[in-house]
Amino acid sequence: MTLDYLIIGAGPAGLQLGALLEADGDSDYLVLEGGESAGTFFQTFPRHRRLISINKPHTGTTDPELNLRLDWNSLLSDDPALLFTGYTERYFPDADLMVRYLGDFAAKTGVKVRYNARVTRVAFADGLFEVTADRSYRARRVIVATGVSRMYLPDVPGIDLAEPYGTMSVDPRDYLDQRVLIIGKGNSAFETADALMETTTVIHVAGPSSIRLAWRTHFVGHLRAVNNNFLDTYQLKSANAILDGTVRRIERDGDGLRVTFAFARADEITKELRYDRVLACTGFALDASIFDETCRPALTIDDRFPAQTSAWESADVPGLYFAGTLTQQRDFKKSTSGFIHGFRYGVRALHKILKQRYAATPWPATRIAAGPDTITAAVIARVNRSSALWQQFGFLADVVLIRPDGADYLEEMPVGYFHDEHRDETAFTVTLEYGPHHDQVDPFDITVSRIAQDTPGQAHDAAYLHPVVRFHRGGEPIATHHLAENLENRWDRPDVHVAPLAAFVRRCLR
Repeated sequence: MTLDYLIIGAGPAGLQLGALLEADGDSDYLVLEGGESAGTFFQTFPRHRRLISINKPHTGTTDPELNLRLDWNSLLSDDPALLFTGYTERYFPDADLMVRYLGDFAAKTGVKVRYNARVTRVAFADGLFEVTADRSYRARRVIVATGVSRMYLPDVPGIDLAEPYGTMSVDPRDYLDQRVLIIGKGNSAFETADALMETTTVIHVAGPSSIRLAWRTHFVGHLRAVNNNFLDTYQLKSANAILDGTVRRIERDGDGLRVTFAFARADEITKELRYDRVLACTGFALDASIFDETCRPALTIDDRFPAQTSAWESADVPGLYFAGTLTQQRDFKKSTSGFIHGFRYGVRALHKILKQRYAATPWPATRIAAGPDTITAAVIARVNRSSALWQQFGFLADVVLIRPDGADYLEEMPVGYFHDEHRDETAFTVTLEYGPHHDQVDPFDITVSRIAQDTPGQAHDAAYLHPVVRFHRGGEPIATHHLAENLENRWDRPDVHVAPLAAFVRRCLR
C-alpha cells in the first residue's frame, strides 16, 4: 500500500499531525516511532528531569483558548481530558509526566503509530518515497518529526574528550571535589551547572557569545530564570565563573584535562586551564544520516536544521516536509517554533497546507462584511482570545482578504506563507508582536513601560507584546497600525484600542 503521508517520529509534533489526520478520516497515513512508546526523547531529556515549559492549571478563566496561553505542554484537541494541566499542578513539571501524557494522547486519539520501527533509510524513486524501518514503506509525502535527535558538537580538537550532555552522569556525587568545565551557554549548560554546584569545587561555563536572558529577549530558548541560579555564584564571587571566549583545544593532562581557551574580552589572549571533567552542553541537530543521495535535504545553521520553505517543505526535496522543533529554522531564536507551545500551532497550519495542496481543501475562512466596523470587531475579538497568535508572535497571522463582495477571515497562517501565496491580494494581516527593539531595553524600567501603556499615539514604541495590523496591496505592506500595549493584555478599550483601529481600517479601505 502507498500511503498519502508517512510521519517519522511519535513525539509531540508527530502525534499532533497524526491526530489531525486521524480526525479527517480521509487520509492514508502512518506514524513510525523507533522507540517502544511515544515521546521517547523525554525519557532522557532534559537530563535533570525538570521541564522548563510552564504548566498553569489555575488561570481564573474557563475559556480553553485563553488557558492555552499559559499551558505550554498540551497538544491541541477538543477533548478536555487530553490537557496536560490535568496531570500535575507543578509549574515546571517532571519530564516523566510528558512521556505518560504523550502515550495517553496517542492512545485516546487513535493515532496510527507503529512502534519499534526505527527508520534507517529514506530514498526517493519513481515519484514515491521509500522508507526502510521494521520493513519497507512507500509514501507520496514524508513528514519528518524526529526533533533534533543528534547531539551537536563543535569542531574543536580533542572534543571527543568531553562528555556529551546526552551521556554524561547526572549524579552530583560523581563530580565530588572536581573542577568542571561546561561548554555551552544555553539552558542545558546552566541546568547542569545548577545541579552540580553543591558537589564540585569549581565550575566554569564557557562559550563564545554573551549570555542572553529569556526575560529580556522574549525568546524562551535563551537562558530561563529557572536555570540561572549559577549566575549568582559568579557575580557574587562564589568560586564559579562564566568564560566568554572559545575553546581552542582539549588535551589529556595526567589524570585530568588541559583546555586552551581564547578569551573574547581580552583580545583573544589564550590561557591553559586545567579541569577534571569537561561537559559538552552544546545543543542538538537533525540526524540527516537516514536520507540517501536521492532525497538528502539541504542543511543550514551550522548544518543543524533542514532548509525549509514557508510551507515547511524541504527547500530542495519536493514532498519532504518537517514538523515540530525542526521547523525553528524558519524563526530561529525569534519566536517559538522550537517548542511545543509554538509548534503545535505550526503543525495545525501544516495540516491545512497539506489539505490545501493535496486534497483541494481551501484554507478555512469566515466570510464577513468588508466594512471598517466589522473588520475591527473581528480583529479585536481574535487578538483578545487567540492563543496561536499569542504563542507564535510575529510568525503566525490572521489574514483578512478583501473581496469584491465582502472579506474572508483566515486564522493562523504563517506570515511567510501569506507573502508567498497571497502577495498580490489586498489584505490585512494581524499579528501579536514585541517592539522592534524590545531586547535593547530594560523590561523592568518603569519609564519604558509608562510611555506606551494604553497610549494610542505611542503604541509603535511599545516594547511589550501588542497587536500589529498591516494593510497589504500590490505585494507590499503600505500601512501599519499598532494597538497600545496593556498590562492585562486586553486590547478592547473603546477609546484606546477600538476607535483608533477602526479609523485605520477605514483609511485603508478608502
